Amino acid sequence: MLGVLLLGVLAPAGLGISPVAKLQSRGSQCVEYECFALFQGPLTFLDASSACESLQGHLMTVRSSVAADVISLLLSDDNSMNSRPWIGLQLPQGCGDPGHLGSLRGFQWVTGDNDTSYSRWARSNDQAAPLCGPLCVTVSTATAAAPGEPAWEEQQCETEADSFLCEFHFTTSCRPLAVDPRDPEAAHIFTTYQAPFGVRGADFQTLPVGSSAVVEPLGLNLVCRAQPGTSEGHWSWEATGAWDCSVENGGCEYLCNRSTGEPRCLCPSDTDLQADGRSCIKPLVSSCNDLCEHFCVNNPDVPGSYSCMCETGYQLAADQHRCEDVDDCKQGPNPCPQLCVNTKGGFECLCYEGYEFVDGECVELLDPCFGSNCEYQCQPVSPTEYRCICAEGFAPKPHEPHSCEMFCNESSCPADCDPNTPEFCHCPEGFILDEGAICVDIDECSQGECSAGSECRNLPGSYECICGPDTALVGQVTKDCDPIPVNKDNEDSGSGDSTVSTTPGFPTGPPSTKPVNSGVLIGTSIASLSLVVALLALLCHLRKKQGAARAQLEYKCASPAKEVVLQQVTDHKESKKDGNRVSLDWGVNFRTATAHQQLQNSTPGKGEFYLMQMMLSSKERKRNHCLHKMTKERLI
Repeated sequence: MLGVLLLGVLAPAGLGISPVAKLQSRGSQCVEYECFALFQGPLTFLDASSACESLQGHLMTVRSSVAADVISLLLSDDNSMNSRPWIGLQLPQGCGDPGHLGSLRGFQWVTGDNDTSYSRWARSNDQAAPLCGPLCVTVSTATAAAPGEPAWEEQQCETEADSFLCEFHFTTSCRPLAVDPRDPEAAHIFTTYQAPFGVRGADFQTLPVGSSAVVEPLGLNLVCRAQPGTSEGHWSWEATGAWDCSVENGGCEYLCNRSTGEPRCLCPSDTDLQADGRSCIKPLVSSCNDLCEHFCVNNPDVPGSYSCMCETGYQLAADQHRCEDVDDCKQGPNPCPQLCVNTKGGFECLCYEGYEFVDGECVELLDPCFGSNCEYQCQPVSPTEYRCICAEGFAPKPHEPHSCEMFCNESSCPADCDPNTPEFCHCPEGFILDEGAICVDIDECSQGECSAGSECRNLPGSYECICGPDTALVGQVTKDCDPIPVNKDNEDSGSGDSTVSTTPGFPTGPPSTKPVNSGVLIGTSIASLSLVVALLALLCHLRKKQGAARAQLEYKCASPAKEVVLQQVTDHKESKKDGNRVSLDWGVNFRTATAHQQLQNSTPGKGEFYLMQMMLSSKERKRNHCLHKMTKERLI
């Protein structure tokens, strides 16, 4: 049945485990990479499960009719017909209706699942009362509904069954040893096998790796071993060379020869015998490799002949030795959706401009500027990236690259004027509006922006200070050169800290004081008083000079040739006093004196103020800064 043979049990096998030390095996069957064995009890379900696990297996699962046939064969022996062995099926704690719990009635296999395509309960669902666990299952041929179909019976798990069925899984197996029937002694050769789980027998269909074989009367002891890279095992022994040629071809891979009296293995002419004396392998080096450009293949049918072969993308040349590139782009239809470029041993697909090669297809590229928020203009820099550019005289803001701001890198640049009201013009920061709508750089160095002892360098729209030797940042370029702070406590203590060394073993203390000469004290007091008087005189002189300079400056700036023009500006910031919005932007525009009457007739409204704009003639440009400062002070 199903090609499965019943194994006769010749002798009990020691199981090597304490709970089942006195158990005997009653038989075993193997199908492909699974083996099933029947062991004698009595044992409880838990002890039987432990016994199977100690042999690297588990209680048998009966998931198909094939497994049921195996049980029938194991129980067909006269000594086992009335046995009721445990199988690996149990009901956990709890109760349930058998009619509503599937084919296993709520039971589970010891492997933790309930997968099955087969069940054979002794009682039908109609006859079965509600079941409460824990319960376990035995099988019996006595209550079978049909011959060859052992029935499942529920039992208390603490009950001792007279036997149990174990299941074992393997990944590699060996066929039984083959004996040459032509050997005159073949009829007298007898082989006994022992499986890794302790069962012995003579009739096996397959044997798992680790099984042993004893061949009598030759006295051979062989072992089933795994072969690398395959699921099929092979019989081997510890010694090298062949054993008796009548059994399994002496273990030789190719041919076993005993013409010399002793068996030995032979290999084909194009292979070499390995160190074990039984295996054959082809040499790694081919004799014709140097004759072909790519590959050389020996012709086994004609000794000394060979053929050359080429790699993919090449073809054999006319001399049958060299390899030439194949132009794949000219072979049949175009292998590419658009453009094909031949390469050595292959080809490359390209796409037209505006397309991208993606997953074997040329896909149209989207405009990277689509959806951009550039203030002026978007410029693509790659198929997926873009940058914002600005009009002439403008540049992207450093922290807002999508927005533009006025930019001037020269001493003068055109102003940004409103086309509807040309008198409204705007200059970049650091520039001032001049005649002809021109923005002129403000010379901050003339206003003394850098501290004393530093060199000021004017830049377009800005400035920088080169710190002098009397500052904390000597030689550095910055806009703030702080003077070196003076430590009044250490003015008279020299240029560094003094170190007092002490001699070990001698006490240290303050140095002894000496009386100071009275003449020295009087001289020091007179010198200090003279210095104070000189500083006061210098301060008075500077104050007078500053007052004269301011009077002269106000006189020059108040010349009748210059007048101021007030222009109404919309308020932007709330005043703390009356809630009106006041603009804090200063726009300075120099105009001619003809606007004097307009200044007298204009009156500011509530919440508004007038920014003073002054027009400076080309000859008076040098005084624009002083007028700008005076205007700001008066408005404040």
